[in-house]
Amino acid sequence: MVCFCFLVDQKRKMKASKPAAGMCSRCGRGARIADMKTSTRFCLIPIYCRSWRAIVCSFCGSVLKSYR
Repeated sequence: MVCFCFLVDQKRKMKASKPAAGMCSRCGRGARIADMKTSTRFCLIPIYCRSWRAIVCSFCGSVLKSYR
């Protein structure tokens, strides 16, 4: 009998941010422009990394708009 077990996770990390004009449409708090990094790992081995810019709420953390 053969059993395959896959462990894949994805982490989003904010590298740097600065204030932006505007407010969050969900909670009404301020927004920030952030440089984000997404890392996908398979069995603790990083297989894919991507950097991108997004407008993020400073209170609830939701991504309001992304620039890929």
